[in-house]
Amino acid sequence: MILEMLSYPFIARAFIVGILVSLCAALLGVSLVLKQYSMIGDGLSHVSYGALSIALACNIAPLKLSIPIVIVTAFLLLRMTERGVMKSDAAIAAVSASALAIGVSVTSLTTGMTTDVNSYMFGSILAMTREDVVLSVILSVVVLALFGFCYHYIFAVTFDEGFGRAIGVKVSFYNTMLAISTAVTIVLGMQMIGAMLISSLIIFPALTSMRLFHSFRGVVITSGVLSVVCFVAGMVLSYQSSMPAGASVVLANLGAFLVFFVVGKIRNC
Repeated sequence: MILEMLSYPFIARAFIVGILVSLCAALLGVSLVLKQYSMIGDGLSHVSYGALSIALACNIAPLKLSIPIVIVTAFLLLRMTERGVMKSDAAIAAVSASALAIGVSVTSLTTGMTTDVNSYMFGSILAMTREDVVLSVILSVVVLALFGFCYHYIFAVTFDEGFGRAIGVKVSFYNTMLAISTAVTIVLGMQMIGAMLISSLIIFPALTSMRLFHSFRGVVITSGVLSVVCFVAGMVLSYQSSMPAGASVVLANLGAFLVFFVVGKIRNC
């Protein structure tokens, strides 16, 4: 069935981008969940929706406008929380609501709730163009390479920032790198999963892996594998049942979480 699906160019493009984005989101999600910063995905997805609405209203390529805006927002959110201007959850909630309101207002005043806007809110595999695929592959590979090369430093800032500073780790730099990588991943995944669902790719794989594994390395590896498997399963479900791809992928992640949760309870009995 997968070979049959790949015979359609738009599904093949979705598989390429989806697997890479799912892997990026899962790896970054482990650190974000452990740092209690997982809702940044939800906040940045709303910022991305606002940027995409402005881009569509101005006839600008959506990714070219939304990526820098979301990166700057992620950087500012990090600085606000580090300097104590506002707690992370409050800052994310304020930015999320404001960006969503701006996006809806711009849309209603210009294009209206068109198919293009809805595809970014709820996801559409038809939204991926060849240019988007090339850009997504390049940026995803960069994110994965940064995570691999900086793995030990990310481990340090995830569990104990104070200890990291004591041994010479540039905590602020690696926190910024995590935030920017998350911003890029959110924007790349929005076209397929949708702004309303993209944060689930960050949260679910990490939470699922933590049901059975307790080491950082074990959770990271399992999260990456689970995320890719759930994406493929979700795409197959979408193809068979004609459901939206984003919702199908999230349901596959939910199913995996419930299975791991039950297995973890049984093992602890």
